[in-house]
Amino acid sequence: MIDLRVLRDNPDLVRASQRARGDDPALVDAVLDADARRRAALTDFERLRAEQKALGKRVAVAKGDEKAELLAGTKRLSQEVKARQVEADAADALLTEIAYRIANVVEEGVPVGGEDDYVVLRTEGTPRDFTSEYGPDFVPRDHLELGEMLAAIDTERGAKVSGSRFYYLTGIGARLELALLNAAVDQGIAAGFTPMITPTLVKKEIMAGTGYLGAHADEIYRLEADDLYLTGTSEVALAGYHSSEILDLSAGPKRYAGWSACYRREAGSYGKDTRGIIRVHQFHKVEMFSYTSMEDAAAEHRRLLGFEEAMLAMVELPYRVIDTAAGDLGMSAARKFDCEAWLPTQNRFLELTSTSNCTTFQARRLNTRERTATGETRPVATVNGTLATTRWIVAILENHQQADGSVRVPKGLQGYLGGLEVLEPVARVAP
Repeated sequence: MIDLRVLRDNPDLVRASQRARGDDPALVDAVLDADARRRAALTDFERLRAEQKALGKRVAVAKGDEKAELLAGTKRLSQEVKARQVEADAADALLTEIAYRIANVVEEGVPVGGEDDYVVLRTEGTPRDFTSEYGPDFVPRDHLELGEMLAAIDTERGAKVSGSRFYYLTGIGARLELALLNAAVDQGIAAGFTPMITPTLVKKEIMAGTGYLGAHADEIYRLEADDLYLTGTSEVALAGYHSSEILDLSAGPKRYAGWSACYRREAGSYGKDTRGIIRVHQFHKVEMFSYTSMEDAAAEHRRLLGFEEAMLAMVELPYRVIDTAAGDLGMSAARKFDCEAWLPTQNRFLELTSTSNCTTFQARRLNTRERTATGETRPVATVNGTLATTRWIVAILENHQQADGSVRVPKGLQGYLGGLEVLEPVARVAP
């Protein structure tokens, strides 16, 4: 939730953030108006409560007609107090409802615009030149063709059992995903993250608290009979882990690495990446999540980006880092960096990781605080980032393929695959 003090003290900052995102800046004035009405209602309520208490003391010592008159006044005042309480509660509910529609204030320097207005910060590694390696007639195979040759991916039976955008990882495909995720967990542990297996069903207040029930609520699967939501990332469960708690961050951030199945409806993506396992309804992911102080949040954000890049280096993928534009941040993020790996068969970069600094936005909604050195409490900041996910298999297969349909295993993963150096096709084909 937006910090109301920031909105009151610097409404132009929030208006500018709304415009940068492509959101409605008029919501700022609506919140300010609702806040003023709530404050006025609370002032009237407190004034009448004070009068009620004072009158109660007079009633206690009054006698006869004076007491009867005072009691009648007490009754009328009590009715007014209740009415003002209703008004104050209604004003508070209206304020909360409007404030929940305002996204986090973007950091200074975030690019303005939408999905295509990102800024490339740097590019690491060099895409392979398959023509120079295998000759001008060689055409790189895409991940699905390679996966089928390796008996690693089965989308046909996935669709038969569950519908479109579902799949099976079989044999070496299943082993490759486990290798990736275990490597991610090991890296997380080495970096001080506590490994977690998280729930994938959460309550509405937890899903809403993380900012996922806003404009993109149609991406979320909901179990109506139980009023529970399937998470699209373990970020949600990890953000809820310390909800309504006061944390001790004197020794530094609390860091968790959550392994979970993830579910996304992919609403609005009709016709996009329908081949293979790029954009699917179910996948696995290891997600980093940090609770930290507001002062250290930006530095922690950079740390998580560094951990992501170390994983990409481990699997030897060429990639670039982009600074995501404001309109593509998502509601809770103040800044987001994506790492995108090169996809040779589509001649484009494909997002593999994101890391977001959510500042105090999620913590305010979930009532997660820290106790300062002076003994006061204040909201913490939350930062998240992906260490590995099923989609990485796409980039690994395509970038490390060989002419005969085999795939070289990156050195960083060989130990997780029993020392295997090459994934061999079930049936070798001519290059």
